[in-house]
Amino acid sequence: MQEDLTRSPSYTVTCEDYVHVVEFSPFSSGSPASLLAYGGNQYVVVGTCLFQEEDMEVDGVQFNALRAFHHDLRVDALAWSPESRLDRIPTIRFCTAAADRKLRLLTSDLQDQNEVKVMEGHGSYINHLVFEPTEGKQIASVSDDHTCRLWDLDGNETAVLRLRSPGMSVCWHPQDVFKLMVAEKKGTIRFYDLVTQQAILSLDCGHSGPLMSADWCLTNTIKVGAVVGNDWLIWDITRSSYPQEKRPAHKDKARLFRWSIANENLFATTGCPGKISSQVFIHHLGHPQPIMIGSSSVGSGLSWHRMLPLCVVGGDRKLCFWMTEM
Repeated sequence: MQEDLTRSPSYTVTCEDYVHVVEFSPFSSGSPASLLAYGGNQYVVVGTCLFQEEDMEVDGVQFNALRAFHHDLRVDALAWSPESRLDRIPTIRFCTAAADRKLRLLTSDLQDQNEVKVMEGHGSYINHLVFEPTEGKQIASVSDDHTCRLWDLDGNETAVLRLRSPGMSVCWHPQDVFKLMVAEKKGTIRFYDLVTQQAILSLDCGHSGPLMSADWCLTNTIKVGAVVGNDWLIWDITRSSYPQEKRPAHKDKARLFRWSIANENLFATTGCPGKISSQVFIHHLGHPQPIMIGSSSVGSGLSWHRMLPLCVVGGDRKLCFWMTEM
């Protein structure tokens, strides 16, 4: 059944080194192109992407590298700030997590002004981080140290939420700056009120297997998705704390779950990076099977374009992009 769904990437961009993380900015850059960052061993490259679906004069994809940043060690996670813009006075701001348990906030005018702020506090590996999406003045990060921590842009820790197991994913509500979703490895997803710092709602995976990744659908916030063990799960938070849908996805354990930003019914999952390749499955809520399967050599990272039904996965010296039919 699944063989005929396998697609080679719609587009690829060659990179100098192995790509460990890749993220489209989910925010408008103020220019027709989208901001994209990818990183690996001791580097982050920031650039813009323009696709032929957006501009008829582009052949496939046009990637323009704006700047390469040195990074003290391998980048393990990366989040974009909504303050990153290319119009008026260009500003790039993003935050990374690395194995030394530190966050690094990088700000650049793409010329001679570059600032790195190091944030310390986590006692173990940092799995995920996110900027507050309306103004970008706060960052939340989750870690194997059983905490979710909030930070201001001066590097001060402003709050600590104690978790019951490692924090795997964190998502901020797109409009309500006081609502935060935190997904824990043991299979519980909690929504916090940041005024009281208390959980106001929780979702349960309903089975063992470690939760590896969860995502809040930012275009329809009643939907939450996750990968647990080999399965993907979808919740409607207005209906039940247990998943509405659950289906097996990856034989080799699923690793990441990401909702499309352009279409609330599309989502993608990746398998754990294998020795030779890892698979990316693109799913549509109306279909029991994946609608497309891609494969990337030692692929890692997963991110969706802000306007197009297109996702990207990093790999061995390349970025692989898959375009989905709406």
